[in-house]
Amino acid sequence: MNIPTSLRRAKVPVALTAAVMLTAAACGGADAGSSGGQGGDTLAGTVKADGSSTVAPLSTVAAQLFQAKNAGVKVTVGTSGTGGGFEKFCNGETDISNASRPIKDKEKAACEAKGIKYEAFTVANDGLSVVVSKDNDFVDCLTIPQLKKIWEPGSKVNNWNQVDPSFPDEKLVLFGAGTDSGTFDYFTEAVNGKSKASRTDYSPSEDDNVTVQGVAGSKGGMGYFGLSYFEENKSKLKALKIDGGKGCVEPSVKTVQDGTYAPLGRPLFIYPKASSLEKKEVEAFVEFYVENSAEIAKKAQFVPLNATQEAELKKDLETLKAAHK
Repeated sequence: MNIPTSLRRAKVPVALTAAVMLTAAACGGADAGSSGGQGGDTLAGTVKADGSSTVAPLSTVAAQLFQAKNAGVKVTVGTSGTGGGFEKFCNGETDISNASRPIKDKEKAACEAKGIKYEAFTVANDGLSVVVSKDNDFVDCLTIPQLKKIWEPGSKVNNWNQVDPSFPDEKLVLFGAGTDSGTFDYFTEAVNGKSKASRTDYSPSEDDNVTVQGVAGSKGGMGYFGLSYFEENKSKLKALKIDGGKGCVEPSVKTVQDGTYAPLGRPLFIYPKASSLEKKEVEAFVEFYVENSAEIAKKAQFVPLNATQEAELKKDLETLKAAHK
């Protein structure tokens, strides 16, 4: 089954959910119950996932592939952002929380207060790309201190020549992730040293397409989002190399996997609720997702796990299976 490009990187919650349903219907269920079913039984029910807009396309592909073989199961994927997703998850509203960062202590406490227990799986990698317009011919690499100078709280940098005197007198126009996004949390912590610490006079959006259009339409534009989303838009944008202290490194699958694209490489997670895993359809979907993580990452254009991560994920899966025998 071919996954349309528009679905791989869709960012609108309704579109994502509708896409999952449509694909399930289109693919049919001739093999329903196999590759994800329990003991050959036909599965039925609903699996509700929400959270990171970055992880959502990955989970959407997982849902499409799973539903092609389990037509009786409907998997919905929402995009409330990592923080918004954990809020719903800890309120007991969802089965799985998609996250582009590990769960925070305060979110753990919120789940504990509601009696919500969960598992955690690392399912893919992503890198944050710092992007500029194709028309930008004066910058190819920025250091983390330069990014901090631009993005730190209270920053008044509004021209490229304030970043580096060798840069031209060009207005700096900023675009980035919305404040409830895991991408926002990760970028601000990596660059400014504290999650959510950022200047506020930029154009925020949970929809990465807005950032693409804004940056592409301004020679002095800059924005940031997931590496895989840059891959979808490389004809319109240029990704900058980042110097994390050891020289300029281009964002790529290799540099994200080997850790040299620091500090803007990151793992991606799913958090299934323990009580939801008691439902066969949820358990089967999570097992399918984990077992096929490499194929899912490839189809969704994310960075697959490295060998160490794969070994850890396999171990986690075996633990899950043993607990639900």
